[in-house]
Amino acid sequence: MTIENRLFDEIQPGDTARASRVCTEDDLVVFAHASGSLNPLHLPGQDFDGDPSTPTQAPAMWVGSLVSQVIGNQLPGPGAEHRTQSFTFHRAVSAGDALVISVRVLEKREPRLLVLQTQVSLASGERVADGVAEVFTPLEKRVYPHLAAPALSVVHHRHAERLLAACQGLAALTTAVVMPHDRDSLEGALLAAQAGLIVPVLVGDPAVLNALAAQLGLSLAGIEVVAADTPAHCASEAAGLARNGRVQALMKGSLHSDVLLAQVVARESALRGERRLSHVFVLDTPGLDHLLLISDAAINIAPDLMTKADIVRNAIDLARACGIARPRVGILSAVETINPNIPSTLDAAILSKMAERGQIEGGIVDGPLAMDNAIDIDAARSKGIRSLVAGRAEVLIAPNLEAGNLLAKELSFLSHAQSAGLVMGARVPVMLTSRADGAPARLLSCALAVLLAHWQRTGTSAVTTAP
Repeated sequence: MTIENRLFDEIQPGDTARASRVCTEDDLVVFAHASGSLNPLHLPGQDFDGDPSTPTQAPAMWVGSLVSQVIGNQLPGPGAEHRTQSFTFHRAVSAGDALVISVRVLEKREPRLLVLQTQVSLASGERVADGVAEVFTPLEKRVYPHLAAPALSVVHHRHAERLLAACQGLAALTTAVVMPHDRDSLEGALLAAQAGLIVPVLVGDPAVLNALAAQLGLSLAGIEVVAADTPAHCASEAAGLARNGRVQALMKGSLHSDVLLAQVVARESALRGERRLSHVFVLDTPGLDHLLLISDAAINIAPDLMTKADIVRNAIDLARACGIARPRVGILSAVETINPNIPSTLDAAILSKMAERGQIEGGIVDGPLAMDNAIDIDAARSKGIRSLVAGRAEVLIAPNLEAGNLLAKELSFLSHAQSAGLVMGARVPVMLTSRADGAPARLLSCALAVLLAHWQRTGTSAVTTAP
């Protein structure tokens, strides 16, 4: 985009310039950071007046700042300097409003001062704000061929919010929370209970639980506590509750995953299903317009072909429970071509053929795909890959645990993805969050378990609203 400024002698009274802009919620978030104003009236998601349908109102000074777009880009353009600016605001602007910004030269004053009439209006013509500016024109003529601001990303987790919202009205799961002896696991369980997602049964040391609750200012009144001391004892008691039907789900606390899973797969627990157990990460990743599921990143270290088949089936089931009617599944490798020297490419090709012939149902499966051409359509096209999955994958199947774990953690900690985790393949959902996960990840994991239980019971997803 070429931008050319105008010097004092090139401008005459009556000259005009204009631009248009749609107010977005992201604009208001960026302005809050830039200005430091945290007025909830102007912050998306704050529900200022108790009515969630009320649009977020833009700050008056954000509206006024739009004048800089016309003055700095067009009249007089790059090099312009504001001296004074007045505004009268006539009505509020909300996220979603289309605006027109206009500037008209009222007067020229030597040596290089312009008096400008400034106005912001709705696209319908209704005035929003008007005023007068005094602006110094540039000293030198300049043409800028490629002016652009650095890219900016505002982190939202709207897909996660959709999953949580879909759980409203669904039955809460009675859940054994296994050894919640640290802040995040206990707080996460109690927050999930407050949100109506679970009815917690705390399995752990009563003295530790009561002391921790008091430290956090939380109450355990009315919450069942099953006494157990060691991690193995807590896991055994929780598995017994699930086996006897007293709880419908398990939620990991501050113990190691292998201790809990050892009880889940133990013959006497009777919690193993027909498939191999696998873990699925569900991530709301900024920049993606859909959820991203990654498996397996926590249980199966070096899965063979038939284990990978179950990993794919489990991930498809959870994706469907999350509202993805026919998930696109990309089987990952380092390359997108079949290479006998890279065994994961052979597994990927066989899994794709299994899905094609109905041995894996419910999704569209393709591979091998490299990470770039699995999720980026331009990368897929540049390599000539013709596929219903390439560039559009909603589920990624890693070649081994290390690759899956690195990928999921990189997205969580470098790309600010909101993550949640669920173990699939057992008789009950198992919420297997990391001990480093905070309460939001645990809350979202509970939502996944509720959605999965609803899907298994009814055959339909409760997530019906399109992103």
